[in-house]
Amino acid sequence: MARGGSGPGGLREPTPCTWCRSSAWPVRSCPCPGTTRPPGTGSCTWLGPCTSCRRGWGRCCGRCRRSHGRCCGAASGTSWHRQGRNRTRASTRSRPVASVGRLFQAERSRRSVLLGLALGSGDGNGAESGLSRRARTERWSQWSLRGGMETLPQALAEFLRERGVELRCHQRLQSLRRCHHGGWELTLTDGTVTADHVVSALPAAALAEVLPAEAAALAQELRHIPAVSVAVVNLQYKDVTLPVTGFGHLVPSSEDGSLLGIVYDSVAFPEHNGTGAASLRLTVMLGGAWFEQSFGDPATVAPELLLHRAQAAVREQLGLEPAPTHSIVRVHQACIPQYTLGHWQRTGKWVLRSGGAPDAPSPVPSTHPGPTERISRFLAEHHLPLSLIGASYSGVSVNDCIASAKAAVERLLGPRH
Repeated sequence: MARGGSGPGGLREPTPCTWCRSSAWPVRSCPCPGTTRPPGTGSCTWLGPCTSCRRGWGRCCGRCRRSHGRCCGAASGTSWHRQGRNRTRASTRSRPVASVGRLFQAERSRRSVLLGLALGSGDGNGAESGLSRRARTERWSQWSLRGGMETLPQALAEFLRERGVELRCHQRLQSLRRCHHGGWELTLTDGTVTADHVVSALPAAALAEVLPAEAAALAQELRHIPAVSVAVVNLQYKDVTLPVTGFGHLVPSSEDGSLLGIVYDSVAFPEHNGTGAASLRLTVMLGGAWFEQSFGDPATVAPELLLHRAQAAVREQLGLEPAPTHSIVRVHQACIPQYTLGHWQRTGKWVLRSGGAPDAPSPVPSTHPGPTERISRFLAEHHLPLSLIGASYSGVSVNDCIASAKAAVERLLGPRH
């Protein structure tokens, strides 16, 4: 496969990226800002796209507004420095958009995106549940729960309590200390707990603050996994009609750095609209990697400012002029980890799949190991009874977090526990 494009024509000259040419509507020329020839000639200059996009899709893809929104909007991150320097920062393999991750695996396994998608990556997914098979058969594009996502942790808590598991909720972890017998002592705000093994779903930076002094090297590496803040603004309208249908849309940073995207909640899950007059629910996501630049300190930003910006986005992009009848503004500080370049290579198979097995090898040898690869090595070499799960390591979506937790438990107790 030619690097300049996705077909034999790429051997002759650079071509528009595959995402540009495979859109739902025909395009005569690539819409990227880097286009240098007249419309219709199909040639773009290389202005610093990410390596993965350049190799698999064509040189213009890294600057394409469509691909940038897909790669970076959902992760609240950035793929290049927006202030004049073409420096790639985000890892395409780490994007939480499922399709992008599949494209990366396809290209890596077969050295061709199209061949990889056609033949598969060759990696088995292990045993598949009945619900998972049903989702695949019925081609679910998204899922939710009838009572909202909060019902998932509530059901888990009830399940555990019925089996005699002690739960301590809303108690901040203040410190972790190794015990003489090899386990841990956890200091909470309401007392202490001892444990043979700790499975931590804390954000990497939060875990770093509670580790003992002898794990200072581990704490330092955990701090190298950054996270960004996102404002989520829920809006409800009465007696208005959405001019488009779909799950929602993402906004590339080249057009508006403060706005990540808008989700059309009523289209995806009309069951949650409630009873009474017809209503329309939207979720506007703001900030991400550009939060401070756009709104200032996430801890002190005024909710009115965020609400005003969300309403303006809905008005400008969807044409909804009336004020919403209900609104909720929440700022989630440091909520989405950012997988910068090399994150997956650095993380190693130990953290990603085993969730705590000291004997699992790293999938990619590295002459210059990065922070998260050194994390897995530190845990293995020091035989720490500590499993790392959650959004900081192997995916930020709910599905990813469930998978990492399941892998950690199976490694400790064996499958089907």
